[in-house]
This record gives sequence, C-alpha cells and structure tokens, in this order.
Amino acid sequence: MTDTYNTVSAPSEGIFKDKGSRFLAFLYPVKNEEEIRELLQKIKKEHYNARHHCYAWRLGKEEIRFRANDDGEPSSTAGKPILGQLVSKELTQVLLVVVRYFGGILLGTGGLIHAYREAAADAIRNASIETRLIEEEFQLNFNYSELNAVMQIIKNENLTQTSVNLTEKCKITFSVRKSDIERILSLFRNIYGVEISGSTSVNN
Repeated sequence: MTDTYNTVSAPSEGIFKDKGSRFLAFLYPVKNEEEIRELLQKIKKEHYNARHHCYAWRLGKEEIRFRANDDGEPSSTAGKPILGQLVSKELTQVLLVVVRYFGGILLGTGGLIHAYREAAADAIRNASIETRLIEEEFQLNFNYSELNAVMQIIKNENLTQTSVNLTEKCKITFSVRKSDIERILSLFRNIYGVEISGSTSVNN
C-alpha cells in the first residue's frame, strides 16, 4: 500500500529569460482551493503590470485533483507545461504560478512551452521537497483503569497523540500511517473496554 506523497515544505522561486521576456515562477505548498485563490490574487496584485499569470495546481494525497490555466497565452503553451513539471516530480498539495513580463518579441508556440516549462522547473529545483505520510486519526475512549495498557501501545508504536483528556473517562486522539491502521487498531481492540472511533484524514 502506498501511503506517502511528495510536496514542498516552503515557497520557492524560479526564473527564465528569453528574447527580453522574463518568466518568474512561484511555487507554494497549499492545502485547499481557497488558499490557492488567495495566493493567485496576491500574485496578480503584486505583479499587476505583468502580461500573463499562468498556473497549475495539484491537490490530494491519493486521488489527485488538478487544474492548469494559460491566462491568455495560446492553448496548452503555459498551464500544461507547468502542470507537467509538477507531475514529473509527483508533487501534490502545491500551486505553481509563472508570471510573464513580455519583452516585445513573440516566442512562438514552441518557445512559450519551453519558457514556461523551464521557469517552472527552476522553481522546483530551488524547492525543498518532502515525502510525507498519509495518516488518519482515531479516537480511543476508555476507563482510567485501561490507561497503562493503552499508553504502552502508543509508546511501543511511536504513535502521535493529537488530543489527550485523562479523566475518569479517558479520551486520546492519535494519528497512524495508513498502511499500519489495521494492525494498530487490532492491538487496541485486544484491550477490554477500549472503544475506537474515527477515522479522519490528517491534513498536513
């Protein structure tokens, strides 16, 4: 089972120049389409006098959604080569924008494809790429008398606790990588009195 995905840990930039035109690339880690819209507005505001603001994004950790936009450039000469760079590096949860400042000389279809691809590739080369786990969260409900047994499993399996409430009725929320879910849950099910609820995807 594949339970990892590639993304970037921080924004990065790239640049490509050809015949007076400058192509400035901006790569961002993102979590959702709302964040993408906000970043696009920010870039268009900062680069208001640029001729084009072309972009591509990919979202999702298992089922990937994507979009590419040429923003007035000839069809498939900008958004598609930008997206192609994201796909080639298997990056997701990312937005890549390439801003073009026109230099007065037309580059032609092949020249545009090359320029947008190279600008995008430069931003990716300058990025810090991370491989992250696909995880899900579960909640344990149990009596205080079962606490030692529960905590022993959490310690032995090095599970990440995201919420802890230790009273007479204890509640612990933890995250676990997808490929380990069934094995980990079976360990908790072997403890009498432990109830398990969930799951939800961990958004990281």
